[in-house]
Amino acid sequence: MKEKLAAEFLGTFWLVLGGCGSAVLAAAFPQLGIGFLGVSFAFGLTVLTGAYALGPISGGHFNPAVSVGLWAGGRFPASQLLPYVVAQVIGAAVAAGVLYLIASGKPGFDLSGGFASNGYGEHSPGKYGLGAALITEIVMTFMFLIVILGTTHKRAPVGFAGLAIGLSLTLIHLISIPVTNTSVNPARSTGPALFVGDWALGQLWLFWIAPIVGAALAGRFSRAVFDSADSPDIAGRA
Repeated sequence: MKEKLAAEFLGTFWLVLGGCGSAVLAAAFPQLGIGFLGVSFAFGLTVLTGAYALGPISGGHFNPAVSVGLWAGGRFPASQLLPYVVAQVIGAAVAAGVLYLIASGKPGFDLSGGFASNGYGEHSPGKYGLGAALITEIVMTFMFLIVILGTTHKRAPVGFAGLAIGLSLTLIHLISIPVTNTSVNPARSTGPALFVGDWALGQLWLFWIAPIVGAALAGRFSRAVFDSADSPDIAGRA
């Protein structure tokens, strides 16, 4: 179990450092900023690389919503749910701390810029309201878990899950960065919010509740659809 928790800590650390780091350090860098497209790929690449590197140890969740979705889908034991979530949140917080140490080395750095925190209303990149943020996070997390549950199913082709999962997270960010700065991951939201405080902590509840609801719905859906007795086998599974 220690090895699994260490892998979840490190994988979530990598996701937050890579994804949020790209947003804080590189998204609007003078003249050569990577913008929304670059940040979207950064989040996808962290999950893709983390899944292949650490997935064989812990399953590569790196996200409390993923752990909840896998549990709801009957793929993950309830006894490991809390330890996984704790390891993920600690990994995210440590990554945010490292990112803060790096970002604060630049003259004029100010946490009021958001520090890649998630938000709605005045703190949404596109000024989207609470309702839009709630729907976005539920639906995007639902689809993220559908991809995860589908590509890791026993009927799916072997070896491609990490690629599909990473690309799906990229797509999710391309859609939803303007709405909430994209969470679909309560740990990812918690890390930066701990440093920003104030409004970021005040709005953090949504970025726990909505992803977990979306993930739980996807888990129940997967049991009804992916695991039905008459689902066809997928050709090409080794």
